[in-house]
Amino acid sequence: MAELLVKEAVEDMGQGGHTPLFRALRQLCVASAALGGLTIFLAACAVTASVVMRNIGVGGIRGDFELVELTCAICASLFLPLCQFTRGHVMVDLFTGWMPLPARRALDGVWMLLFGLVWAFLAWRLSHGMLELKDYGDRTMLLRAPIWWVYVPAVFGTGLSAVVAVLTSLPMLAGKREFH
Repeated sequence: MAELLVKEAVEDMGQGGHTPLFRALRQLCVASAALGGLTIFLAACAVTASVVMRNIGVGGIRGDFELVELTCAICASLFLPLCQFTRGHVMVDLFTGWMPLPARRALDGVWMLLFGLVWAFLAWRLSHGMLELKDYGDRTMLLRAPIWWVYVPAVFGTGLSAVVAVLTSLPMLAGKREFH
C-alpha cells in the first residue's frame, strides 16, 4: 500500500490533471477545516447567547469560557491539514532565491519531509497524552467534560498534516513537479 501511495504521489500527470489521491486528500483537508470552522462558529453563537442572556438578566451559559478554551484547541488542530496542503505555512526563501529551481524544489522537499516527520512525532505524543488523560479521568471544572476529547481532533489534525507533508515532499525529492 505504501508503495502505491508513493508511486501516485510522485506520478506526473502531464496534462495538469489531479490524481485520485490528491483529490481525496484535498477533500479530507477541506472537510477538516470546515468542521473546525463550524465548531468555532457554534462556540461563537453560544458565547453570544451567553452574553445576551447575562445582559437581559437571565444568566449566562455555565462554563462558556471553558467552551471557548476547548473549541480553540479543537479548531487549531482541524485547520492544520489544509494549511499544510496549501503550503500556507511561513516559508523564508531569503537565502535560496539565487538557487536554480530544481535545487530549490529539492531543498523544499527535504524541509517538507522534515515537517512531516515532526507532525508525525507530535501526533504520536498527542495520542500518548490523550490515552493518559483518558485513564486519569481529568475533566473541566464547570462543564465536567472529559479533557481527552479535545485530543482526538488534535491527533487527527497533526496525523493528517504529517501524511500531507510527506506526500507533498515526495515529488519534490524525486525532481518532479509538485504533488497534484
